[in-house]
Amino acid sequence: MTITIQNITATSAIVSWPSSPGCVDTFYSVMYHPNWNSLLMGYTRKSFLQEDRVPVSQTSTSLGNLSPQTTYILCVTCQSANPTREQCQVFSTLNEGTELGESGRDLAMGVWLASSILLLIIAVALLWGCLHTMYPAKRDPERGRQSGPNPPHLDLTPMGGNMGSEGRNSLFTLFKKCLFIYKNHPHTQFFL
Repeated sequence: MTITIQNITATSAIVSWPSSPGCVDTFYSVMYHPNWNSLLMGYTRKSFLQEDRVPVSQTSTSLGNLSPQTTYILCVTCQSANPTREQCQVFSTLNEGTELGESGRDLAMGVWLASSILLLIIAVALLWGCLHTMYPAKRDPERGRQSGPNPPHLDLTPMGGNMGSEGRNSLFTLFKKCLFIYKNHPHTQFFL
């Protein structure tokens, strides 16, 4: 008899087995016991702490009130006799801390997404501040508006639009300049 144990958690499991047409009793006996090594070589009915009777029309049952992080031996028989080794299966329950349900996964995904968005906002703000500091707009004191030519356009890519070694060096140089400005500017000391 092949016994299948599925959906094992810290305190529960679902057990299923194949139908036995030759079963003369009206029920299956599902017996389980913690600390399976204490049974040693004997599989006597009285050795099992728990025995559930399942109607012969069913071939599965749910086990509850199991102890977390415990190894169990489980046997399924269809007669009122001691089980054999072939009618038994060993399984272990999970630790309570290892169960991460659907809500736990959703929470972890939400925290990761919020952290990523916050990091992106900070990076954009730092880049904007760096470029604004490097190329400040000239203001007309009388009108309070920008005067003169627009700030120079930064073309960080070499001709042809491909990012070659020159483009990478330009970006690296820009990054070094921004870092130097932020380190030495009195209003940005709290960022570093």
